[in-house]
Amino acid sequence: MIKLNPFLLLIVFLFTVSAANAQYGNSYNNGYGNNNGYGSGRMDRSNQVQDAPEKPKEIPVEVTVGEIMKKMTPELKLDALQEIAIGNVLKESIREQSIILKDEQVGQEQKFKEITALSETSTRKINEYLNQEQKDLYKKWIEQKPSSKKSKRKK
Repeated sequence: MIKLNPFLLLIVFLFTVSAANAQYGNSYNNGYGNNNGYGSGRMDRSNQVQDAPEKPKEIPVEVTVGEIMKKMTPELKLDALQEIAIGNVLKESIREQSIILKDEQVGQEQKFKEITALSETSTRKINEYLNQEQKDLYKKWIEQKPSSKKSKRKK
């Protein structure tokens, strides 16, 4: 069985949640049950143009990387140079992952293989910036990420 990088799964999860959230809207008045003052739920023609579905807003890569780095930096005891270098690796990885996920010409199995390869490459690049103690901490940090999510889901 192929072992997935938990960090990569976290990123995929974040993109999935943001896409689902954007599709269903964040307000109570997003078109369901809104009768616009016409009694039985009829709409006039001018409102139909406004209610056209919008493209889901993506979370900027910089925001995602910033959240990851907030957690990673103190746990791995990264210095400023390591933080910048690893942040750049993560930005590149997330952008490439986004491109892979959006490619509609490729099947799910191929996407899975490409994301797995991307994850391994990113992990290798990140490890190049870490000393031995930090590498051990990074390995533990990655291993505990999926288990903490599973325990939260069970609650």
